[in-house]
Amino acid sequence: VNRAHRDVADMTARLNAARTQLQQVTERIDRLDSEGKELSSVIAGAQAELKDARTRIEQAVETLHRLEGRRETLQQERDSLNAALNAAREQARTDRESAHELALKLESRRSLKDSTAKNMGRMQTQLAQLEARTSELQHAIDDAAAPIKQHEAELNELLEQRTRMDAELAEARNAVESVAEALRELEQTRMSKERAAEALRDEVQQLRLGSQELRVRRQTLVEQLTEEGYTLEQVLEGMPEEAALQTWVERLSDIEQKINRLGPINMAAIDDFAKDSEKKEYLDKQLADLTEALTTLENAIRKIDRETRTRFKETFDRVNAGLQASFPKLFGGGHAYLELTGEELLDAGVAIMARPPGKRNSTIHLLSGGEKALTAVALVFSIFELNPAPFCMLDEVDAPLDEANIGRFCDLVRGMSDRVQFVFITHNKGTMELANQLVGVTMHEPGVSRLVAVDVDEAVRIAAM
Repeated sequence: VNRAHRDVADMTARLNAARTQLQQVTERIDRLDSEGKELSSVIAGAQAELKDARTRIEQAVETLHRLEGRRETLQQERDSLNAALNAAREQARTDRESAHELALKLESRRSLKDSTAKNMGRMQTQLAQLEARTSELQHAIDDAAAPIKQHEAELNELLEQRTRMDAELAEARNAVESVAEALRELEQTRMSKERAAEALRDEVQQLRLGSQELRVRRQTLVEQLTEEGYTLEQVLEGMPEEAALQTWVERLSDIEQKINRLGPINMAAIDDFAKDSEKKEYLDKQLADLTEALTTLENAIRKIDRETRTRFKETFDRVNAGLQASFPKLFGGGHAYLELTGEELLDAGVAIMARPPGKRNSTIHLLSGGEKALTAVALVFSIFELNPAPFCMLDEVDAPLDEANIGRFCDLVRGMSDRVQFVFITHNKGTMELANQLVGVTMHEPGVSRLVAVDVDEAVRIAAM
C-alpha cells in the first residue's frame, strides 16, 4: 500500500510537473514571439545607425589625413616651447631660492639689531636703579653706626645676668630632683604595703565566706536528715570508715546526670508507641512497594539498555558498511570506517577514520575542506540508506568540491535518484546538468525578483527541433 501511495504521489507529481512545464513552454513561446518582434525593430534601427556611423567614419578619416601633416609641425613647435619653458622655470627657481636666502639673512639681522637695542635700554634703566639704591644704602649705614656701641654694652650686661640666672636655676633643679626621688621611693613602699594588706583582707574575706558556706551547708544537711528521720550522730556511726567526700560527690553527680538524661516521665508513651508502630507498618509496606517498583524499573532499564545496545550495534554496523561502500565511489579509491571511542556502547563516541587514495592520515581532521565535505556526504548518504525518505534536500553540498569530485558526487546522486527524489541547491554547472528541472531566481528589473523554471529534457527537445 505504501509503495502504491508512493507511485500515486510520484505520478501526481509528474503530472503536475508536466502541466507546469506545458504552461511554462506556452508562456516562453509567447514571450519569444514578442521578443522576436522587438528584436526585428531593434535590428532595423541598428542597421540605419550603422550606415550613418559608417558615413561619419569616412568623413572623419579624410579629416584625419588632412590634419596629420599639421600635427607633426605643431608637435615640433610644442617640443621647442617646452624646452624653453623648462629652462625659464629652472632659472626662475634658482632666482627665487637666492632671493629667499637674502630675505632670511636681512630679517635675521633686523631681529638682532632690535633685540640689541632693547637690551641696551633695559641695562641703562637697571644701572640707574642700582646707583639710586647704592646711595640710599650708604645713608642708612651712616645713620645706623651711632647706636651700635650703646647696644653692645647693654647686650653684655644682659648676658652676665643670664649666666647668673642659669646657675641658680641648675641648683634649684638638682634640689627638686632629689626631693622627687625620695617621694618616689616612699610612694613605692606605701603601694607595696597596701598590696600586702589588700591580699590579707581578701584572704580573711574568703575564709569568712567559706566558714559561712560550711555553716549553711551543715544546717541544710541537718534539716534534711531530720526530715528523713535521722540524726547526725546516727549517720556518722553508720558511715563506713573508707568513705570519702570526693567519692560520694562523684557518685551523686553521676546519678543526677543519669536522671537528667531520662528526662521527664511521659505518661502518653504507650499510646505514642502504638501510633509509631502503626506508622512503621505503613512505612514498611510503602518500602516494600517502592522496592518492588525499583526492581521492576531496574529490570526495564536493563532490558532497554540491552535492546538499545543491540539496535545501536546493528545501526552502527549498517552505517559503517554503507560508509565503506560510498567512500571509494566518491574518492575513486581509498577507504573509510567508523570507530567507537569507548568500551561501553551507550557511552562511547563515534570517530570517522578516512584515508583518501594516496594519503596516510589517520583522522578526518587532517583532510582538506573538499575531502571533509565528501566524507560528510558519504556518511550522510550511508545514514540516509537506513530509512530512505521520498525526498532529500541538499543545500550547496558541492560548494567546496572541484570538477573531478563533482563528477563522482553526481554519479552517487544519480545512482540513488531511482528511489529517492533529490531537491538540491547549487551554483555548479556540473551538478545543474544532473537535474531534470531547474528553478532559478532572476532580477529582470531592479528590485523585482522573478522565478524562472526550465524543464531540461523539454528544453533539449526544443533545441533539437
